[in-house]
Amino acid sequence: MYAISLGDDGAELGPLEPWQAEEFLAHMDRGREFIGQHIALADVVADLGTSRAFLQSYAEKAASDSGRIHGIRVDGKLVGGVLFRTMDVAQGTAEAGCWLEPSAVGKGLITRAVGVLIDWAVEERGIHRVEWQVAAANQSSIAVARRLGMTKDGVLRESFLYRGTRRDIEIWSVLAPEWRARRRAAQAQAA
Repeated sequence: MYAISLGDDGAELGPLEPWQAEEFLAHMDRGREFIGQHIALADVVADLGTSRAFLQSYAEKAASDSGRIHGIRVDGKLVGGVLFRTMDVAQGTAEAGCWLEPSAVGKGLITRAVGVLIDWAVEERGIHRVEWQVAAANQSSIAVARRLGMTKDGVLRESFLYRGTRRDIEIWSVLAPEWRARRRAAQAQAA
């Protein structure tokens, strides 16, 4: 299995696959309450069967080139993940998402990991628009969108029914030319 370094803190990004269902479930159990504040993943992955089924659904998306899922590990321990929930290569669009268990919060892991995914999507797959859908109350995830240079496109008012409550969803996005310009500016600044 491959892993991509996310920096000098021991963090790596690598694929999540169905054979890792036990590890994924243990990770979800450690972060279930925290993760479940804003996203349904905590409710979807409830036992070994649902853990395996969730990862299998992403294996099938990868095989059909319609989505991807990667885990974030720190010193070999699964602490979170990033994904393309949807990916339409013909249209040049993808929707990114993320989650973390509490022990991994505040370390820049999501920003770095999503940056790797966006680089791959834009440069390797020809994706033109990467979208980020986030509950309006999820300020941490909105901060990631800002750090990634995304633009707030708008708000889908009360569009997401979650645990009996209707929530506003903010839509953020970055376009390939914007992403490339941002990367060039960061490289020039680093030089």
